[in-house]
Amino acid sequence: MFKKLYDWTLSLSASPRAPQALGAISFAESSFFPIPPDIMLVPMVMAKPEKAWHYATICTIASVLGGILGYAIGALLYDTIGAWLIQLYGYGNKMDGFRALYQQHGHWIILIKGFTPIPFKLITIASGLAGYDFVMFVLLSALTRAARFFFVAGIMNRFGGPLRRLIEENLTLVGIGSIVAIIAGFVIAKYLF
Repeated sequence: MFKKLYDWTLSLSASPRAPQALGAISFAESSFFPIPPDIMLVPMVMAKPEKAWHYATICTIASVLGGILGYAIGALLYDTIGAWLIQLYGYGNKMDGFRALYQQHGHWIILIKGFTPIPFKLITIASGLAGYDFVMFVLLSALTRAARFFFVAGIMNRFGGPLRRLIEENLTLVGIGSIVAIIAGFVIAKYLF
């Protein structure tokens, strides 16, 4: 199962439309989509390491723009779309406590959680809901998302060959590990909120 998915992802990452797909996934992940853009960023950098920084830039810009949509959902549409998304991910009963925490430590929440596998959409929607300063939100989002995506792109650019061999030799383990990491991000967020 993982072999077919891996081969499909690698072939997609080498296609001419891959940068647009990467941007779309990065945008969506910051506002409503559950899958992180790393699933495309990693194979794209493995396929074309010379474009690592270009791909990281696409992820960063699209993620911040998607974060602005998430912020708007929290600020303007929380009673409809925002509450539904937060409930969908299982965090609805924790938002009041999170708002209070956000008033004291909003900048650290954005910086730390934006770099981790914790779903960024939760941060963007909560930022809007808490009324966090919009300009600071955008600046902190750009900083933390750039740090994350340039870190991933840099690692893949520098060690892509050996990592590709390691991934291909242990595909099932890497696939299971990726699924566990995504689920762990949601579980961690559930207990940190």
